[in-house]
Formats: sequence, C-alpha cells, structure tokens
Amino acid sequence: MNTASTATSTTARTDTPSAGVHPADTHDLIRVHGARENNLKDVDLEIPKRRLTVFTGVSGSGKSSLVFATIAAESQRMINETYSAFVQGMMPSLSRPDVDLLEGLTTAIVVGQERLGANPRSTLGTVTDTNALLRLLFSRLGTPSAGPAVAYSFNVPARTASGVMTSSTGEKQIVREATYHGGMCPTCEGRGTVSDIDLSELVDEDKSLNEGAITVPGYKAGGWSVRFFTESGFLDGDKPIRDYNETERHDFLYRDATKRKIGGANLTYEGLVPQVRRSMLTKDRDALQPHLRAFVDRAVTFITCPDCGGTRLAQAALASRIRGINIADACAMQIGDLADWVRGLDEPSVAPLLANLQHLLDKFVEIGLGYLSLDRPSGTLSGGEAQRTKLISHLGSALTDITYVFDEPTIGLHPHDIRRMNDLLLQLRDKGNTVLVVEHKPETIAIADHVVDLGPGAGSDGGTVCFEGIVEDLRKSGTLTGRHLADRASLKESPRAATGALEIRGASTHNLRDVDVDVPTGVLCVVTGVAGSGKSSLIHGSLAGRDGVVVVDQSAIKGSSRSNPATYTGLLEPVRKAFAKANGVKPALFSANSEGACPTCNGAGVVYTQLGFMDTVATTCEECEGKRFQAAVLEYKLGGSTGGPADGSADGSADGGKNIAEVLAMSVAEAEEFFGSGPARTPAAHKILQRLADVGLGYLKIGQPLTTLSGGERQRLKLATFLGEDGGVYVLDEPTAGLHLADVENLLALLDRLVASGKSVVVIEHHQAVMAHADWIIDLGPGAGHDGGRVVFEGTPADLVARAEAGEPTLTGQHLAEYVSTP
Repeated sequence: MNTASTATSTTARTDTPSAGVHPADTHDLIRVHGARENNLKDVDLEIPKRRLTVFTGVSGSGKSSLVFATIAAESQRMINETYSAFVQGMMPSLSRPDVDLLEGLTTAIVVGQERLGANPRSTLGTVTDTNALLRLLFSRLGTPSAGPAVAYSFNVPARTASGVMTSSTGEKQIVREATYHGGMCPTCEGRGTVSDIDLSELVDEDKSLNEGAITVPGYKAGGWSVRFFTESGFLDGDKPIRDYNETERHDFLYRDATKRKIGGANLTYEGLVPQVRRSMLTKDRDALQPHLRAFVDRAVTFITCPDCGGTRLAQAALASRIRGINIADACAMQIGDLADWVRGLDEPSVAPLLANLQHLLDKFVEIGLGYLSLDRPSGTLSGGEAQRTKLISHLGSALTDITYVFDEPTIGLHPHDIRRMNDLLLQLRDKGNTVLVVEHKPETIAIADHVVDLGPGAGSDGGTVCFEGIVEDLRKSGTLTGRHLADRASLKESPRAATGALEIRGASTHNLRDVDVDVPTGVLCVVTGVAGSGKSSLIHGSLAGRDGVVVVDQSAIKGSSRSNPATYTGLLEPVRKAFAKANGVKPALFSANSEGACPTCNGAGVVYTQLGFMDTVATTCEECEGKRFQAAVLEYKLGGSTGGPADGSADGSADGGKNIAEVLAMSVAEAEEFFGSGPARTPAAHKILQRLADVGLGYLKIGQPLTTLSGGERQRLKLATFLGEDGGVYVLDEPTAGLHLADVENLLALLDRLVASGKSVVVIEHHQAVMAHADWIIDLGPGAGHDGGRVVFEGTPADLVARAEAGEPTLTGQHLAEYVSTP
C-alpha cells in the first residue's frame, strides 16, 4: 500500500493529559513524519500550534515543499473531501502529498506571493470588493441617481431589449424597449482606453491576399485564416490590396459580423480589424505570446478614451455625485484620503454600509497600502503589494485556530514597512492562530517563536532539517543560516566614480513630481525608498525602452511542467543542434515536445489517469521509463569517441558519450564541464551554463520542470537569462527577492563583476546589504503616494549614513545607519 495514501487516515495520536488538563487541550503540535515531497528526505518535524514559526534555508532547500506542498496542501485536500462527490467533481483535484503521516492539522489559508490577475478590467477596487460597496453607496446617496448599484459598474453595459418575457410560472408578457442598467462607457467598453491600429503594420498594400498581403502573425498565405477572406465571396484573392475599391476595402478591413458560406460551411465573416481587436486586444498584453506581444506593441497605440476621460464609466454614472464627488473621483483618491472622506459622511439611512466600507478602507491603511487608489489596475501591483492585498480579508476576521501560511511576506518592503508587516503577523498569532512563514529577512526571523532551518544546501543537497528551536539557539547553531544571520555589509571606503550619466527630466509618471535626476553610469547605483515612493515609476517609466537598457523586472516566469531551465534559457537549442550534427539527424528528434517525444506519454514522462472526483493518478510511463524520449532517440549519443554504450561518467569522455535524457538529468555544474571541453564541447551551450552557475544555480538539474523550482530559483533563472542580452545598462528590480542571506553575498559579487566588465547596473532594492554595497544611492520619498514622488537624497551610502547621524535622516538613511552600526 502506498504510504502517502494513508497519510491522514491513521487515527490521530493524543498525548497523555496531565492532571487537570482537558484532553482537547493536548493537541498543541502539528506533526510531520516521513515527508518526501520534491527534495525532502523523510523529514520528521513537530511544529507548535498558535505560535509564529519561520522556515529558513537557501533557495531550493525544501522550505516550500514542506510548508506549501505538504502541510498546506494536505489541509486543503482534506477540507475538499468534506464536500459531496458532486461538488468535488467541479473542484480542482488535489493529490495527497508524499508523506507517511500528518497529525494536528487545522484549516490552512495560504497567502502566496503570486501577483493578482492582470485582466484589463480588474482593478484594486474590484479584486477586494471595495468597488461593490462604493457602487451601493452611490446608488443610495448619489444625486442625480444613475439607477441601481450595477449602473455604477464599468464592467456591465447598459442595454435595451424588446420581445416576449416568460415568468417562472409560464406567464408571458410583451416587453418593449426594456432597459437593463449598466455603467460601462460604450466608447471604450469599460477599459478607459481606445486603440488606434496602424494599418501599415497589418497589410502590405502592394501584395494580394494570396501573395501574403496580411502581415499579422498567424495569417499565412494559403492557410485557413487567409482562405477565410478569399473564399468569402467579398474579395478577389489575386488582386493587390491597393487596387481594392471602397466597398472591397471596407469588406476586407471593417465589415461587421456577417453570416457567409465559406469553405462549404456556414460561418460568421468579419473584417481584419475586428478580428485583430477580438483575438488580441481583448486579452491582457502580458498574457500574449512574445511574438504577438511584439506585434501589438508595434501596431497598436492606446490613448485615453475621449468620452469618459479614462474613468471607464458612462456619463450617467459620472454625473451622479455625493457632496461633489462622483464614483470615479472616489476611486482615483488615495485610499487614505478616501477613508477620511467616507468617515465624514453622516447618513443614518446607510450607516451599516458606511461602517463596512470604513472598516475595509482602514485595513488598507493599517497594512501600509493607503497610498494606492482603487482604480489602480491589479496587474500593476508588485508582488509585495499583491500579497498584502490578499491579507486584508483576514485582518479582523472572527475565525481563530486557523493555520496561516505566508510565502516571504516581506518581499518588496522597505525596512520601515517590514516592521509593520511583523506587527500584522504577530496580531494573527495572538488571536490564537498558527502562523507559518517562509522567510529570509533577519528582521522577520528575529520575531519567530520557533525556527525551522532546512538545508544544508539546495536541490539534492537539501531536504533535511538542520535546526529547529528558538532564534537565540539558531545564531549559535553553526548552520548556514545561523552563521549568516548576523551578517552586515560594510560601507565602501572608496566608491567607484561614474563614467557618465543617464538624464531623467520632468518625470511625472504616477506620483512623481516632475523629477529631474541623473542616474550615474559605470557604477552600481541603487534606487530606494519606501513602498509607493515612486522608485519603479521613475526607473521603469524613464529608463526602460532606451537603447542599450536591459530590464529584469518582477514579472513571474511562465512555464508548464514541460518547461525546464534548458528550454527557458535557450540552452536546449544549441544542445539539440550539437546532437543532430554529431549523429547526422534532425534537431527536432531531441525535443520531448516535438518529433522525439515518447508516443505513449507524448513526452511528459508520466501517464495521468483521471478518476473523477478522486485523485488523479500519475504513473511513470512504462514505454520510456520517465525519460520522455523514444527509445530510438536515446540511441544517439554526444561526446563519445566510439559507438560503445555510455558508462555514466559526468565528463562525457567515455566511449559511448551521453544521450539526450542523460544530458537533461545533469546538474548545471556537470553540464558546464561536459559542454566546456572534450568531444562534446559546445561554446554556445557552455556560455549559457556559465551564466546559470554565476547566479548560484550550479546544483539545478537542467531538465527539472519549472513548476518544481522555488521563487528564489526562478528569480535567479530569469536573471541569468537576461544577462545574456546585449546592453550597456542593466536595470534589476529587487534581485534579492527569494534569496537567502548567503546568496545575497553571491549576488553582490555578480553585480561587481558586471560593473567591472564595463556595464552600468541600476538596482531597485530595499535590502540594506545592497544599499551599503552601492557606489551611489538615489532615495525617493519622503513617504508613499502623494507623500512621495520626490528625490530626497542623492549621493554615496556613506553620505546618507552621515546625514542620518547628523540628525537629518530620511527613512532609508535611518535604517541604513542602524544596519551598519549593529555589531
């Protein structure tokens, strides 16, 4: 029997109660026995309930595998099992974690660092339901009234209809011009912007349709997308576009949906421009494939809607006001100011509504997001802002004895804001909840009641518990985390001198106030300030897009279980070509997603069996034994001097060499050696592997699925990829996110190597070690939102500290001075 399948079916063990102690009060531990998820090595652990436990360790040591993939996953799976089979059939199927026994679990609420959905219709107000309360408020108090609450929603269009209406009792009634309320601006359809398409990027006027006149990606001459036009009966496929008359041109570019017989089937025909708008412009830009995103950026210009002024709302909703403020004005206010405005409304008829709205807005301020506005698109929130937004619904909750699971809640937070986050974590604990936090920042580790340190290394070198106990004992433990917990980077005695400057003049994006600043080149420049002070607005709004500037932002790596470091970095391309050249066959054979895939599992390596509402069973493919490739493909070797079988040595010097599956099973360090010299020498592959090793990923398997990588590993994988791009200026947005204290040292060494090679490095960062190591600091503030947006300091880190010690500190200077002076 599979031990994992009996993980929670065993009767929970109870401690022997002491005299006067109720048996129910003895269940004060979460017990984990034999956890083997991902790289965990039969971990046994006891976690105290109703305490704050912090899990530490290098990226890839197994923290997320233990906390999220084992404890939280099993709690959520068991809750799902309490629903009926009918309900379970409509819910995602969660598999049992690979663990022998879990005891003492409570309901788990996971507050992860994933960004909020970037739907173009989604704003901060809609994702937190604050807009729903505001809409209800304006429907009751707004004058003149636009109608019910839905009349103030920019996601609902106003409609009129006529016809026969049938009631639930079967009674029929003729309805003429019935009005259905909605607040969507009809011009921009609730988006706030309208698009202007450059037709020269869509069509080559000198060609006919059959010659490839349509230059939109996916519209290939002779393909169905082009035959759709040529067989519609409206157009001549052999006639150059510039020779079309006015009617033909309209039918080709702008014709509305019309039923036509095309290719022997009754289909709906529409012009090219409506097709492009529907297929590309209705989707989030970041969700498009890279080549489609490049096309949209090239062909489409977005401008503010002239009718609604970017508010997304219809005129009736904009005309309705409360004390001179309409709902668009309210959503555009800074949330702290909006809370004050709502507090000033004294209307007994809607007192419960005002109290709920006030409570929700105050929680935004309490959690440090009072500088945002409700009309802020949700996709533009940083990872830290998104995580704190998710936390709002749990503050003030009446629920207790919940297990809250946080994934690096301090990401994107200034040291000033970390203290506030720590207070929130302690509040949740003090209400009687169990708080589990995966974290690297020493400020949060310091407040833990209990610390679990995993390691000692990453990947196959991790997965064991190196230490568990209190923080004071961790400092003395001798583990990697314990040794680095008191690390302090010292200020540079001789900062490097700038070789030039990138001028920024009149920057006014978001809350910036006509900022003029010179960003020095040839040095390590750190841009800092509290969350919401304008750092990203300044750098991304003014430097990104310039020639020679490479930007590594915080956007998540997209990839499925078929994606791995080799595919993401482009490493697999030169590897496939090397195999093809050595064996005289096609490169496509060496892709598990193409011709070389095992036909039984289609290159997945596993076969999935759906069992309805029960767990989906994944079994290793018997045909390829999990190697993902056809047996014939595995006969081809690389790096051998003769045709004999491979002996398994890592350097590839054996007579038989390595097949593609064996290469993908190598670590970065092993592959770097394999492709660096000898018969398998491949300079293009070796160069990519060197970059992966430079960012500290030498232990990572190059064929490991991206879905199994930790947040820190993904961050460094992305950094390694961008380091391969040509550019003189690198802009890094919080590169320490997800990095262990020991890894920060490696990052600083990498940044120094970049500068030494002649590059300019601009880092948006809160980590004091990076600030102290900088050659130049640009500090924005003094606060967030409309209290920020100004440059409050420019100079060396030593000057910033000296200013703080002289009694004129900025928030950054105050914390940096404390950091460098702490022994």
